Amino acid sequence: MTDKNHTISIFVVNKPGVLMRVAQVFSRRCYNIDSLVVSSGFDDRFARMTITAQGDAGNLDQIKKQLSKLVDVMHCIEHDDSNSIIKEMALIKVGFKLTQRAEILQIVEHFACKTVDMTNNSMVIQATGDSAKLDAMIELLRDYKIIELVRTGKVLMARGDSET
Repeated sequence: MTDKNHTISIFVVNKPGVLMRVAQVFSRRCYNIDSLVVSSGFDDRFARMTITAQGDAGNLDQIKKQLSKLVDVMHCIEHDDSNSIIKEMALIKVGFKLTQRAEILQIVEHFACKTVDMTNNSMVIQATGDSAKLDAMIELLRDYKIIELVRTGKVLMARGDSET
């Protein structure tokens, strides 16, 4: 079976130590976490973890079963593009010569992003969208000088009446 990207949403009790116990389940199965986003929702007693990882689907099924057995895990669901809205954000600091500024701003406009800081020789771009969009934009910006790059990891919400 080939490795593929998996996006898992885990609804947990919001208290110290839960993140560590969830991460240990992945570690024991030799599954590397590619990105991890944790935040409380509308009820501060609970938090949502969105984890992306790459690997065998069979191992992931075992991980989901083990996660569901943890006391502080309310539920654990794997999501894909067909049943959820998945977004990511990046802040990209690009250095440039004054003659290149217009070119970079055209890239920003093409990808429907925005600049959140600008000086005479650098700008910070805020990009949101799916991972492929961010990857494509970053690839174009490599022709310039990327000074810093920070990505949030994926956040998601189930479509329609489905539970996230």
